[in-house]
Amino acid sequence: MEPNLDALGLAELIRLQERISQELAQRYGRKLAVAFTDVVGSTAYFARFGDEAGRRLQQRHFDVLGQVLPTHGGRVVDTAGDGAFTCFPTAEAACEAMVAVARAIQADNARYEPDQRLRLRMGLHHGLALTDGVVVTGDAVNLGARVASSADADELRLTAAAFRELSNKDRLRCRALGPVQVKGLPAPVEMYLLQWREQGALPSHVRVEETRQLFTLPLRDSISFGRLRLHDGKPANDVVLELADAAKTQAISRWHLEVKRMPGGLTAKALSERPTEIDGVRLARGEERAVKPGTSVRLGDAVSLTFLTLSNATDDDDDETKVTSR
Repeated sequence: MEPNLDALGLAELIRLQERISQELAQRYGRKLAVAFTDVVGSTAYFARFGDEAGRRLQQRHFDVLGQVLPTHGGRVVDTAGDGAFTCFPTAEAACEAMVAVARAIQADNARYEPDQRLRLRMGLHHGLALTDGVVVTGDAVNLGARVASSADADELRLTAAAFRELSNKDRLRCRALGPVQVKGLPAPVEMYLLQWREQGALPSHVRVEETRQLFTLPLRDSISFGRLRLHDGKPANDVVLELADAAKTQAISRWHLEVKRMPGGLTAKALSERPTEIDGVRLARGEERAVKPGTSVRLGDAVSLTFLTLSNATDDDDDETKVTSR
């Protein structure tokens, strides 16, 4: 029999509300990991390539989730636009799933030109939610969504609560971001950034031998090298190559080289008809070759680059020029 709410006073309504809250928590309260993924730059993508291409981009996102989540005990709770809300029994499972999603997309992106690649922002939280096995709701869900919205492209961000649930192996892949102010929450949120890319002995820096400049390779799937600094008011290259000799600078193409992060390591692709040599081997335009620590690259017969690991690069800290992601 339903209570007659009209007959209840303020105190009675408050007591009833408290009882309902307790009953909800007892019946449906459960610790879960919630994760959110969202396509970055989809509005501009739709505008440039059209609705059909935009829908395909969204579907690539959902297809990867469908392939990866079941093997980690996760499921899609809801989708909206080009975003997805997923949940997992543990933060460890969610973390491994999000890493697998990011790497699967990285591998798939190799088939596409840079401006047609799928890029996600990801957020993960672990906490008490209300669920009946289908619907998942509560403050934990709202916080997870906020964490994801604060991330940059290709980033996986975690709350401190999620970080504490991880194994030591996964914790070692995380870097503390400190308190981050996010939209819609009154207080900053303690967050961590998880490095999902395989590092190993991959190059982390590149040195321009003529100028001794040392550039940090941005953690992006595609890193462009060339002489052009701006194009239509936006950064044209991640590593801009400029020499004191203007004639030699002009020997470098506006977009000369692309370095791609692949599941097996880094590869370099010649973008120009002008000379490109990797470890003394001349590349034709469009040809690719693996890049490892110590790899030497010569562009336009004008500039020489050496790819280095972090340990090698720290020897030249005084000359370092940081390159940040766009």
